[in-house]
Amino acid sequence: MSSAIQRMFAVVVTALIVLLLTASALAQGPGQAPGQGQAQASPLGRWVKLAPVPEKNEEFSFGAANGKLYVIGGNGEGPKGLVMEYDPAADKWTKKKNMPLPSDHLAVAEYRGKLYVFGGATQLPPNPGNIPLNNAWEYDPAADSWKALAPMPTRRISAVAAEVGGKIYVLGGAGHHPGAKDPAAPIVGNTPHRSLDTNEVYDPATNRWETRMTLPTARNHCAIGVVNGKIYLIGGRVGALNISVSTNTNIVEVYDPAIDSWGAAGMRMPVVGSGFGWGTYRGRIFVVGGETYDNHIFSAIRAVQSYDPATNTWTRYPSLPLARHGISVAVIGNRLIVAGGHIQGAGTAGAAAHSDETDAFEFTDK
Repeated sequence: MSSAIQRMFAVVVTALIVLLLTASALAQGPGQAPGQGQAQASPLGRWVKLAPVPEKNEEFSFGAANGKLYVIGGNGEGPKGLVMEYDPAADKWTKKKNMPLPSDHLAVAEYRGKLYVFGGATQLPPNPGNIPLNNAWEYDPAADSWKALAPMPTRRISAVAAEVGGKIYVLGGAGHHPGAKDPAAPIVGNTPHRSLDTNEVYDPATNRWETRMTLPTARNHCAIGVVNGKIYLIGGRVGALNISVSTNTNIVEVYDPAIDSWGAAGMRMPVVGSGFGWGTYRGRIFVVGGETYDNHIFSAIRAVQSYDPATNTWTRYPSLPLARHGISVAVIGNRLIVAGGHIQGAGTAGAAAHSDETDAFEFTDK
């Protein structure tokens, strides 16, 4: 190929990437996507820009502790295991001690000022693929230290976690089929695997695990929230880990740890997706961003939607300034803080674009 043709080819490819990223950023207009139910337009605050994330990546996990946001894991050409702290009082980011094992797609929950981190995926170069993990860690922000805990009974990637009554529930995820010859084998492309309906509970007081009632809908890459002692699972993927060979769901289900029972929450999410960020504010669960896949097109989502369990209704909030997925979210004070993520949908060859943007939605409603 001549140099002139190569230059022309590069220009065309660059133009296509720009078009893809622009389409992604504008995907679903003001946050709309196909789904059951309708969200109410409700601009109840405003977006403000904050200090950028020190290192661009996607597939971060996140948690808030002691009034600060912690961004953990991340993937940029492989799992990172990063830890970055955001202090909203100073609008400042600080890099902390990395995870003992570079990982991403983690489940994180806060309890008594510490962050508990479970599962996820790692890689062993030069071998490709995501190795499902059952590691469990305690991160102490005050000491910037990591401590290994009793491992989860089940290896899984992209599960979610929440604390209720002093115990931490780790729900869903993706992993190998039961009885797999090697449950730690890398998941590559079409490696047989599935979404999991696993519900395991960790007791920090005893460092022990127990199994609870399985999920009605096996899923990964979903959102989670706790309201009045009940755990809500929202959206996510059913089927495989990768969105291109899976299906997003709009189902909302509720788990009551007190009686170990599941039920349908009723109103399904209006903007369907997976790979969200989430947070809870005044009894409402906010689902932020995410990604979709339709007709071989990956799209990041701008939608910010909240679910109110008390009324079983969804409300639309002003959309993200920049559509993205694999983001970190935390509610601190009257702010919904959104950090980092991926601008384009996962797996779009040649169009990878990570964001260092940090935004906050300032609530004005009561």
